[in-house]
Amino acid sequence: MPLEDVLALVPELRDATAVEPLVGGLTNTNYKVTGPSGCYVVRIFGKGTSLLAVDRDNELYNTIAAADTGVGPPFVAAVREHDALVVGYLDGETMTAQQLRRGDRIAAIADACRRLHAGSRFLKDFDMFDIQRGYLAIVRERGLRLPARYEDFEPQIRLLERALRVRPEETVPCNNDLLAENFIDVGGEMRLIDYEYSGNNEPSFELGNIWSESNLSIDQLEELVAHYYGTPLCNKVARARLWGLMSKYGWTLWGSIQLGISDLDFDFWGWAMEKYERAVEELDGPAFEQLLLDVQRTD
Repeated sequence: MPLEDVLALVPELRDATAVEPLVGGLTNTNYKVTGPSGCYVVRIFGKGTSLLAVDRDNELYNTIAAADTGVGPPFVAAVREHDALVVGYLDGETMTAQQLRRGDRIAAIADACRRLHAGSRFLKDFDMFDIQRGYLAIVRERGLRLPARYEDFEPQIRLLERALRVRPEETVPCNNDLLAENFIDVGGEMRLIDYEYSGNNEPSFELGNIWSESNLSIDQLEELVAHYYGTPLCNKVARARLWGLMSKYGWTLWGSIQLGISDLDFDFWGWAMEKYERAVEELDGPAFEQLLLDVQRTD
């Protein structure tokens, strides 16, 4: 069993007194391991993750870099022969989308992002447009399930891409997958876990993805942007909103691919459609055209 092999190979885990599964992951299997020297998390990688644009060398490099900033969990070991990663367990409160929607942790979220973004550059870049194009090619090649009208929106997505390319932000090391559960409140300070999709990216993508994943309000996004940049600039709010829209549209296909390859007992189609339906609402909505203009402004 891979877990038993990992426990035997990593010194910190050899005298484990307790092993318990951690719930919530949709790609990997995670365990909390307690021993005389402390608590650790063992991640056993899921199969077929290369189809999901996961690069394990990139993840390892970035996990170490994030640990060096003090934002990510401490790095312990990589056990490549058993497709496993071991990091320190962060003893704190795991956030939920409902908690983030209360709005009282927005400043702490912005601060955690700034600390991560100020660290050393990550190994590779992350571009949601490239990811989405790659996912769509896989879905087409394998005949996987697509939501109704998905490809009908491609012309609008290309307009969105062109608008975002007009005044690009300087890229920084980003997590790129900050669903609420990847925030851990440790003594009042937010820490960020899970660097599977990490890479150098625009900070506004990080903010827009946070907004999208936890379904925050527009007012809360404006507050997050203001805390991060120091002021609620119109173009930055529009940029984060468009990146949030693009993340929903792109991650929809992640769900389509997982539906076709994963052995996990999880409703990937329902997960994908929840994102897609919110993306459609924005693409069909009255604000879309104005956002394409606002993102090109200088204020």
